[in-house]
Amino acid sequence: MKIAIAGAGAVGRSIARELLSSAHEVTLFERLASHIDTSAVPDATWVLGDACELSNLERAQLHLFDVMIAATGDDKANLVVSLLAKTEFAVNRVVARVNDPRNEWLFGEDWGVDVAVSTPRLLASLVEEAVSVGDLVRLMTFRQGQANLVELTLPANTPLAGKPVRKLALPRDAALVAILRGKRVIVPQSDDSIEGGDELVFIAPEETEDDLFAAMQVAH
Repeated sequence: MKIAIAGAGAVGRSIARELLSSAHEVTLFERLASHIDTSAVPDATWVLGDACELSNLERAQLHLFDVMIAATGDDKANLVVSLLAKTEFAVNRVVARVNDPRNEWLFGEDWGVDVAVSTPRLLASLVEEAVSVGDLVRLMTFRQGQANLVELTLPANTPLAGKPVRKLALPRDAALVAILRGKRVIVPQSDDSIEGGDELVFIAPEETEDDLFAAMQVAH
């Protein structure tokens, strides 16, 4: 895929390296010449220019890109980049970094954002996930479809132990996408059984989370 990243700070460069290692084509936009360091990510294409300016995106032919990642340290800039990418260049997937969790409510489809990533919220969710047993923990929100990635760790004495995945009475539009068991990551098949201590990862709309919790028969 062709991926553009606005902001070549530590976050943007790290994202670029990860994507390049997966054989994607990456272009980094950076408005400050002092932050341009081609040796840090030698396989990326570097553009000196503000990604908030339409002319710079036009010169880079952003309409040919599959993904735009707004990864600057400024929420206002990330919103502007996201809106331009979606409305002016019809980029299929726009991912935006949220620096201040208080601004997270802005990062939705009205500003062209498909997926908003809030580092503080994600870290807090991972802490909750590490210590919570029997509770649904929201890990990430996918704004475009208003669906959430949620995790539930089953207690050792769960009544679901031994039940096959096909017999889980999940609510409509909720899907079990992974079972984490020790060091194993299991892509669930219909005949796979649930065990106590399993970490279950679901994608579900927000309005079904209560029903999902009830379906898993786990008490607070």
